[in-house]
Formats: sequence, C-alpha cells, structure tokens
Amino acid sequence: MKNKLIVAAMATAMLAPAAFAAPAPKGSKKVSPEWIENAVIYEANLRQGTSERNLKGLQKRLPALKDLGVDIVWLMPIHPISELNRKGTLGSYYAVKDYKAVNPEFGTMEDLKEFVRTAHTLGMKVILDEVCNHTGCDNAWVTENAEYYAKDADGKMYGPFDWTDTYKLDYSNPATVEAMTDALKFWITEADIDGYRCDVAGEVPTAFWEQAIPQLQQIKPIFMLAEASKPELLNSFNADYAWPMKDLFNDIAATQGVNAYAADHNQKRAKANAADIVALLKKQAEEYPQGSIHMNMVTNHDLNSWEGTEFERYGQSLGAFAVLSYTLPGMPMMYTGQEVGFNHPFEFFEYDTVQPDYTANEMTAFYEALNALKHNHSALNASGQMDTMTVWNTTTPDVLAFTRKDAQGDEVTVIVNLSASENMVTFTDQAPSDVSKINYFTGAPAQMPNHLGAWEYQVWVNE
Repeated sequence: MKNKLIVAAMATAMLAPAAFAAPAPKGSKKVSPEWIENAVIYEANLRQGTSERNLKGLQKRLPALKDLGVDIVWLMPIHPISELNRKGTLGSYYAVKDYKAVNPEFGTMEDLKEFVRTAHTLGMKVILDEVCNHTGCDNAWVTENAEYYAKDADGKMYGPFDWTDTYKLDYSNPATVEAMTDALKFWITEADIDGYRCDVAGEVPTAFWEQAIPQLQQIKPIFMLAEASKPELLNSFNADYAWPMKDLFNDIAATQGVNAYAADHNQKRAKANAADIVALLKKQAEEYPQGSIHMNMVTNHDLNSWEGTEFERYGQSLGAFAVLSYTLPGMPMMYTGQEVGFNHPFEFFEYDTVQPDYTANEMTAFYEALNALKHNHSALNASGQMDTMTVWNTTTPDVLAFTRKDAQGDEVTVIVNLSASENMVTFTDQAPSDVSKINYFTGAPAQMPNHLGAWEYQVWVNE
C-alpha cells in the first residue's frame, strides 16, 4: 500500500523444587527504571538493516535514531550462530552457539562496547535479545554439559516446536539455572548493556526469571522485556508483548476487509471491532499485576518475516493502528525500516538484497510526531492502565474514544474510526471536552467531529 494512503488517514517441564526460590506473589515489587515510562523501543535487525550489516553500520545510524525519538535500541541476537542443523546459509539468530561471544558477522566485542558507549553518550539505552529457552545444536554446552538439556523418551536432546536447529534447556537442573544466570550477568558487566528482550520467555520456567532478574538488577537498573503474554511474568519482568492486542488489531483490519495478508493466506480471523479493544484492556487489568506494561506494535521481526508487513496486514488502516500503539496503555516499539515505510518482508536465514532507504519521508515525520507525543505527555506513561483512562461510549462499536489523564493534569484524548466506512460520532452519555485542547496533528483548536471518515482519527492535547 502506498504511503500517501497512510498519510491521508492521518488528517514445560516441571521444576525440581530445589532449583529455585519461592515464586514472588502477584503484585510484588520489582525494580523498574524511570526511563522506561515514556520510552520508545526500536528493534534493530543487524543482518538486514544497513549496507554494512553489522554493529559499526548501525552505530552510524544512532544519531538519526536519536533524532527520530528512539530511547531504547534493541539488538536482535548478537551471538555466534550454530552450524549444526543450520537453517539456510546464515542460520537463525536464535540458534546460539556461544552465549559469551559476539558473532563475527556483526563485529567484535569491542565493536559492541563502542556501540553501547555511543548510544549512552546520545542518551539512549541498549538491550540485547537473549535466548534462554534453547541453544543451537553445536553450542559448547551440548558436549561439555549435556546435563543442561531436556531429553525425550529416548534420552535424546530435542528442539521445541519446529526449531530443528536448537536443543531445549532443562531448568530443573540447578546447574542450568546457574549457567544461564551467569551468561545474563556477563553482558551487563562486560558491555554495560541496559537489559534484555528475552525470547519465548513464557517457555522458560517463571521461577527462573523470578530468581535471576533480581540478581541482574543488583548490578544496575535494567529493563527486562518478555516475549510472552503471561501475567505471572510481570511480577519480575518490566514489560511483556501485547500479543493479544496485535491479534486484535489484525482481526479488526480483516473484519473491515483491509487485511490483505489474511485474505491472501485464507486466514480464519475472528470478527472484531473497536469495542473489543476496551474489553481486552479490562481483561488485562484484571489478570495482570498492577502497573504492568505491555509493548504495543504494528510490526516486528517475526511479523515482518512470517506474518506479513504492516502494509499487507493493515493497508489504509495502518495510520490508525499506529496511533493506537502509541496512545493505548503500554510502550510503543518500532522495527527496522518502519520509520520510512519500508514495505518488504526481510529474509530470515539469508542476506536480503532489498534494504531500507532511510531518506526521511512522510512516514518519518509521522513517527517523529508520535515519538514526540509519547515523550511530551506524561498521561501516556507506560505503566498507566485502565485507571488512567476514561472510555467515552458511542453509538457505534467501530468508533473508539478515550482520554488518558495523569495526576499532574496532562490529558490526551483519542477519537478513531476503526472502520473502512465513514461513521457518525455520537456519544451515548458523556463526551470528552474539546475546551482548551488542540488537535495534535494539525495544531488547530480541537473541535468535536460529528463524523469521521474511514480510518480517520484525531488526537487532542492540552493547549
């Protein structure tokens, strides 16, 4: 889908009890760095994202990412990749051969340290993508510490799901717990990284995280992101993936007939509308510990390579869903090339010949504006949940209207038509006030619309 259409829309294994301390109760305290509250995460694909395809190439882009409004750079796995049972020519980043080394494909240990130092100088943080559920098939642990691994009925190591290039770890063994905790500490002390995005965190026993994360936090305040949607993990992790919200966004787009990927692949997606977003937020507020943060997204490396680009899945609705990813409770993320409207699914196991052109365009200006909105309005702080949000009921289930407000009086109001058709905006009881508000994207005084065009939205902020 052409960018102009988007811009137009703008206006398990059981554990041995001896292996872990007792799990933390729901609602227990965890350490959360202050800098995550209004942060924007950027996932960097080192293999595909720059012409150099390495840390030095990405380091050159750090000033541009800073100007874009990125706060946290998330590096996809930097470790050497296993060769045994490798998928494709280059293999999967997630088949780790050595937890304490940098993949020569991406550079050296000193390159990583220099990258982190440069990011810190610019006021940005760096987190690594770590794979704790499984290793590559020729990781040194396979031969030196075979007891670290789960075994099948025949006593053989195996990979989870269809990940035939990996072997699953066994966390009922205290030695596995100790070894992985040591590997996680290593990069904080050695390279001064600021945290981790933890791959398939829900497949690793929760008790491991509840024991390991406090040890990491003792080294320095770090940010821990779980690739999971599992409430108990938020007793120790700072944030998790908003997978259910991602699915709901895709369902709504499919219901409205704009999810081309779903249509082309004959997906049987659920019927959904804007009202289901409110229902999901309420459900999450009941299930998760207070103050839990979910990372919202319209794309990431998994979606881009395996489930369609954001343009394929959202079409003309992309602008509306991107706005929601920034204004609904949670933390927004961006993926390599998203800032320029890069509409191409990256190869995963090979070098892709198609790479982003980072020349600033209308999409860049759009995301710069969203990042500034997140930074400048404390009402959108990540830990704010339904208790910071007033939902304004309308006569159509396709119109979502809400106001988020904090104790300091900052307010952000969003009114969006999640429909491919024009809709009247009629409130069933109370309505948000447009007094002393401005339309964020136009700068004009806010004015209550009586209708919204297809996928049209308005964002109001205080004058």
